[in-house]
Amino acid sequence: MRTRPHRETWLSRPPRATVPPALMPWLTDPSSLTARVKARCGEFGVQLLGQRLGRALRDEAVLLGLRVGERVWVREVLLFADGRPVVFARSLLPCHNVRGAWNLFQGFGARPLGAALFSDPAIARAPLACSRLDARDARYHRARALLSAQTPPVSLARELWGRRSLFYRHGRALMVSEFFLPAISDLPR
Repeated sequence: MRTRPHRETWLSRPPRATVPPALMPWLTDPSSLTARVKARCGEFGVQLLGQRLGRALRDEAVLLGLRVGERVWVREVLLFADGRPVVFARSLLPCHNVRGAWNLFQGFGARPLGAALFSDPAIARAPLACSRLDARDARYHRARALLSAQTPPVSLARELWGRRSLFYRHGRALMVSEFFLPAISDLPR
């Protein structure tokens, strides 16, 4: 069976020529995204969309050192600023990392994961990477469906910028991806 070679689409730095200027600070700030959004709105909220066993997408599996399609714990949330969705976040935890290093992962519910990640000195963050997603990516379609279900519905542009990184606790990885929705541009930089 022939397989296509993997072409990495996640970049270590956002390309200034194609990233909207309003998104640049959001893509490059290595601190807690949760804290950044909270500081720029009156009312912050998290909606847990689901936490379940799922499959890693190709680029996610490569980053986590897993086989393509390998089962992982997937947690998806929407972050809200003043009642408007501003971030779609997707966190992946390999099943073998659930016990031990990341046993706290399952008990988060609708609480923001970022607060715990940045308050635990045993957790180290790898550098950020960013990517532009479009209709060829399942995460783009997931974000589009989530925005369509909002009241009133929100439309999504033809592309969606996001960032991701690995967090390590006792040598075990958790991947956090954050995709910026249109209303993020309305928040102060």
